[in-house]
Amino acid sequence: MKFAKIVRGTAIVLALLVFGSIVALWLKPPELLRIAANFAAKSVCSNVFLAGRDPDEVLRTDVRLPGAAMLRLMRASVDRQERVVRAGLLGFIGDGMALARPDSGCAVVADGNLAFARQVGALAAASVTSVDLDAAARDPTAGGAAADAVWPDGESVTTNPALDRVLAADALAGPGVRAIVVVDHGRIVAERYSAGFSATTPLLGWSMTKSVIAGAVGALLKDGRLSLEQAAFWPKAAGDDRDRIRIADLLAMSSGLRFNEGYGAVSDITRMLYLQPDMPGYARAQPLEHTPGEYWSYSSGSANILSRIVQDAAGPVGANYPREKLFKPLGMRSAILETDEDGSLVGSSYMYATARDWARYGLFLMQAGVWHGQEILPAGYVAMMASPIAASGGRYGHGLVWVWGSDGKVDGQNPDREFGIPADTFWMLGHDGQSIAVIASRGLVVVRLGFTPRQDHYQPQPLVKALLAALP
Repeated sequence: MKFAKIVRGTAIVLALLVFGSIVALWLKPPELLRIAANFAAKSVCSNVFLAGRDPDEVLRTDVRLPGAAMLRLMRASVDRQERVVRAGLLGFIGDGMALARPDSGCAVVADGNLAFARQVGALAAASVTSVDLDAAARDPTAGGAAADAVWPDGESVTTNPALDRVLAADALAGPGVRAIVVVDHGRIVAERYSAGFSATTPLLGWSMTKSVIAGAVGALLKDGRLSLEQAAFWPKAAGDDRDRIRIADLLAMSSGLRFNEGYGAVSDITRMLYLQPDMPGYARAQPLEHTPGEYWSYSSGSANILSRIVQDAAGPVGANYPREKLFKPLGMRSAILETDEDGSLVGSSYMYATARDWARYGLFLMQAGVWHGQEILPAGYVAMMASPIAASGGRYGHGLVWVWGSDGKVDGQNPDREFGIPADTFWMLGHDGQSIAVIASRGLVVVRLGFTPRQDHYQPQPLVKALLAALP
């Protein structure tokens, strides 16, 4: 009898401790839990409202990552009428919230101020119709292009069975693949889509978005609104050299600002993406640790500072500049570059587009920033983007692309050289296995999108090597 009382007493104490812990987490969730909840809310929101996917499937495949116990306990609710997603541990701990806004995708509502986030979205939507642009920029079908025209002017494609067989090899496509598109001399010649995905499904490019922001910077250079050598809009501060940071330094990931890019924990990148209403402001506020232009350090913060510079320099067009200057002329009808709660473009991470539209952008870069004879980027700008930065070990370019070439190395390894990939190849790369290879010497663009965490150790080079061997 005494033993039974002890067991009951112990059970009651444990239950009270568990209940107390849950209440404490609910009242004041730690940063890591808030980051996880906002990550879940944002992932579900964008995939539901932009990609048309099922929220439970998104939770299962995109959020509840293997080995991440906290994420595996995330639950989310979707209010389609209010266009709000709420998420949290067990569904209510962590206060995760994201809002789908017209024309700008989903934003994490990091401070819980839903009314303000809606107001920002309404103002941005109103600005879309207030700007008078030339007909070619307003209408992607200007000049006679139609949906049934041959890609890239339309969506008609004819694939090569031999190349389709290369894409069908799961070992080459990699685990978690969702879409692959191969472009040979301006035409799609092979495609692969996994179950639940198609040529019309917008997919997240993660850090491939950085290369799009680099394109927007180039377009502003062409328009005479920015220069590479100008200071990046910092006021002179006593004892601080941040006013010496140039546009060129931000493009080259050489600003000198401290920024911790570590995923999977509380770091600058996770705080910025999931706890900050104003992402560029957060990145700007980081301390200066190195002389601008001398030290290379991969930084999503630099890309978001550039994103804000782009929309400020664009004048009345603002955050719509990438859409009007790049997406519409290229016919990238699906492309959405999302904004943060305050309305700044999240050029570090958050562009959604179909695999075919990502391929259009890759083709645009392969053509040196020229589209149908129109020079959208300055002459030589793409070559500058793909020129290696010595301080990066030769593996990163001056315009937010990866360039292994003949000398770039990580831990003594050069994956392009190892697999015989042409030395002029440059890459747009993103988290969880996103990649676009651009090889001008072979007229080839290879887009590969999916959900392939780093621990899967997937490399896109064997796929590109196999395609090069199969092409005539």
